[in-house]
Amino acid sequence: MPVSDAVATASSAATKPALTMSKTAVAEQLQRLRLERGRLKDLSACFTLQPGSAERKTPEKDRLVLLVRDPYWLQVTWSVTRQSVRRAEAALAEHWHTAVPILRLLEVESGQTTSTTERLVREIEVHGGVTNWYIDVTHPPQSYRVELGYKAASGRFFSICRSNIVHTPPPDSGDAIDENWADVAENYERLYALSSGPGEERGGDLQELFEERLCRPVGQAAASALGGAQRLLHRPQELEFYVDAEMILYGRTKPDAKVTINGEPIKLRPDGSFTIRQPMPDRRQVLPLVASTADGIEQRTIVIAVERNTKVLEPMVREMND
Repeated sequence: MPVSDAVATASSAATKPALTMSKTAVAEQLQRLRLERGRLKDLSACFTLQPGSAERKTPEKDRLVLLVRDPYWLQVTWSVTRQSVRRAEAALAEHWHTAVPILRLLEVESGQTTSTTERLVREIEVHGGVTNWYIDVTHPPQSYRVELGYKAASGRFFSICRSNIVHTPPPDSGDAIDENWADVAENYERLYALSSGPGEERGGDLQELFEERLCRPVGQAAASALGGAQRLLHRPQELEFYVDAEMILYGRTKPDAKVTINGEPIKLRPDGSFTIRQPMPDRRQVLPLVASTADGIEQRTIVIAVERNTKVLEPMVREMND
């Protein structure tokens, strides 16, 4: 065999293991991607991630609870059984491979009778492995409900469960609860009252959620306290006093540019300047502002992070001496 042929044969033999290893690595990577895509699609999956492992927790029942955090924010918490995910897969049939988990925000309007109408406000894509989501809302006071399910690329939606109805308070009411459950434990009567919308019955998933988080029953005594909390929220006061805050964002760019904040478009003046007013709830906000050229080739992003922390002290009433 000529020397050149021998060298070529040896070189080819040396590359075969490398090619085999490369194909194996690609197959493993594709398998990991498939597993990850399935995990993100599975609403019944709640994982505690550890390095190299995942502990799966399976819910025992479907539950979707909507809570009011303040006039501009709602909190959704849910649990979905594996059987419900299978029902969605069977119902969507050939559309299942394009389906994604969706939270639907519905605005509820009560008529003069007991009937209500619901209007779809927004669809929010969520994913498996989480059981909690925050939703920003506008124009308080307003009543809302959420619906959890799967939506296919064809537009077909399969609903798994619907939440209770809640009513956001007016912006100047000061009815806000911090995000952690330690504060909820101290203020659960007020939060429970805010998260029970018009016509909603006491108990059910909402009461169950509070009992789980507070690790104690919310019984008849608590229910009567909740009624007192509602009266407390609306009792007349001799001295009315409230303070609220908004923030004004302003800037300038090219007049033909496109500018968005949190994905929502901002209207520019003829000179490219803009001014927007934003609500400033009691929490940390991260606001990405993105400007892009008319042709979409160039894009710049500025992120503004701001935090408001308002404390309302207990009222002080001095006794008048005769």
